Amino acid sequence: MKNRLVSVGAAGEMTMANPHGSWIWYELMTPDPAASKAFYDAVIGWDIEAQPSAPGDIEYRMIAAHDGFVGGVLTLTPAMLAQGAKAGWLGYVGVDNVDATVAQLETSGGTVHLPPHDLEGVGRIVMVSDPQGGHFYVMRGASDEDSHAFGRMNIGHVSWNELQTGEDAAAAFAFYNGLFGWEKAGGMPMPWGEYAFLRGRGEEEVWGAMMPREKPDQPVGWTYYFRVSDIEAAFERVKAAGGRPLHNPMEVPGGERVFAAVDPQGASFGLVAPK
Repeated sequence: MKNRLVSVGAAGEMTMANPHGSWIWYELMTPDPAASKAFYDAVIGWDIEAQPSAPGDIEYRMIAAHDGFVGGVLTLTPAMLAQGAKAGWLGYVGVDNVDATVAQLETSGGTVHLPPHDLEGVGRIVMVSDPQGGHFYVMRGASDEDSHAFGRMNIGHVSWNELQTGEDAAAAFAFYNGLFGWEKAGGMPMPWGEYAFLRGRGEEEVWGAMMPREKPDQPVGWTYYFRVSDIEAAFERVKAAGGRPLHNPMEVPGGERVFAAVDPQGASFGLVAPK
């Protein structure tokens, strides 16, 4: 496990100079890293490592956009899959103190799935979920450099973080507001509830939103939207590379165009581009 994220620390990207409650890293879990590399390199223009830079008991490959690292790829082993692990994307939220945050999370109804542990040269990490079942990581990085994995207007970076909650969206907001200090920055009505925009405490920039799921069978959790330059071209690339768009590109407030999709291994994600 120690080798899992050593390359991340060496790259200086997975860090915690960012304010408490910032998104600092994104991770794709996949049973077939070679196929995932072929898909995302073609669709988003990344250059995912063909082989782990720090081989070990857990395979971990870095995701490079044109201007630096934006995430990593964790290979799901047969043992992980047998224990119920599935392909998917998880985000990392940076905090000032992992153990204090975990204690608060458990008091607030959250669940710890992987106990806090230290990775040499990387930092302290824990896998958790909110009270409604949305999974994410909490992280305190060892480096004092800023993370740029999230970049609202940067091509190849996560540009939007979106949470589908259960029926009680107010309870979901109260959880994240108390844990990370996230604030609402307006919203708009949807037929099934408010689409509430989110930002960190004191920040000017809106970086995501939450809303109750439209249908009861939709999963609760986070979807991460990666920025591309042309949404129509990306839509065609997803289909050509074996992915499955969940809907056609659509315009959202502010003039951007988006669509959500599922990659060939079953991981959900979204793409966003200028109008």
